[in-house]
Amino acid sequence: MLLLGRDDGQTFRTEVTLLPETRFIEWQGQLVEVLVSQYVAFLDGRIHEVAYDFYAQDDGGAVWYFGEDVFNFKDGLIADTHGTWIAGKDGPAAMIMPADPQVGDVYRPENIPGFVFEEVTVKAVDRTLEGPLGPVEGGLLIEELHMDGFKEGKSFGPGYGEFFTGGGGDVEALALAVPTDALSEPTPAELVTLESGAADVFTAAESKDWHAAQAAVRRMAAAWAVVKVGDVPDRLEPQMSRALAALAAGVDSRKAVDARQAAIDVARWSLDLQLRHRSVPEIDLARFDLWLAQMLVDAAAGDAAAVNGDFFSLDYVRDRIQHTLDEADLARLNIELEELNGAVADEDLGAVQQTAGRLREIVAHLTPAS
Repeated sequence: MLLLGRDDGQTFRTEVTLLPETRFIEWQGQLVEVLVSQYVAFLDGRIHEVAYDFYAQDDGGAVWYFGEDVFNFKDGLIADTHGTWIAGKDGPAAMIMPADPQVGDVYRPENIPGFVFEEVTVKAVDRTLEGPLGPVEGGLLIEELHMDGFKEGKSFGPGYGEFFTGGGGDVEALALAVPTDALSEPTPAELVTLESGAADVFTAAESKDWHAAQAAVRRMAAAWAVVKVGDVPDRLEPQMSRALAALAAGVDSRKAVDARQAAIDVARWSLDLQLRHRSVPEIDLARFDLWLAQMLVDAAAGDAAAVNGDFFSLDYVRDRIQHTLDEADLARLNIELEELNGAVADEDLGAVQQTAGRLREIVAHLTPAS
């Protein structure tokens, strides 16, 4: 799932992925096998929060919440783990979604006195929601009461899960989910042009070949003109349009830093659009490469804090793709990541650029299993 929004006036992006492995949590004298969902949130493009959420379904169909491992970031480092709790160790597991919710139902997905608390009241069922690509039937509307007394409205959609959260001016809304929004058609050539053109600008801006960069921008603009009149998720169209405008401005100003950053942004939105056509591991491997590109930009700018955050982002994407790589490829990747981690820890930004460059060469030759 990809969710977009704003938090305290800043842009907010969340990537949620159901990981392939399960865990066991001991609760009420038995081991419960739980699914693991990875939640990674970025604030103004920088890593902000990561959570691993644990879920299990009972025999009646209700979903239960068994806790979460939370990591809150500041200036590229883990600032705290506030919000972490595990069922059986810190408190009870709790129902987070009834099998057949009805208006007036009340339940508490989190309920550890003095630590975490959420009380949900079902406000409406069988509502039609405004989905990424059109109406979604069977929506659920709830009101969530927090420990501080703050109330927040949320909606949930079949095949999507959490659909929209809004309160106090902050918004987090679903932009796309797979497999629900996936297509069997191959990736349109125009989306490939957007991704490859962004890579061309990234390279051309480094060598200050502005003629090549401007030519790539023209190709990308023509490709987007074709794509955006088609079946584009509503929340992604304005993001790509803004990113392309920023790219054109960066190239026209001949500012390498601005052009390279904008190229990364365009490539990221292109990958989001391609998610409907390509496998999730392929997209995540490409996202991994983009974080390496981001690290090159941040290291060249001398921003050690940003580089540190980039490494964490790389590490979390690795969680999603490592099971898709063969042992030899994964070993090579991990060896280089260990060296990169050392350079980041030492704030040796020259070594960071060298190692990140080598890693990009390795990633270019990897083929993840679907």
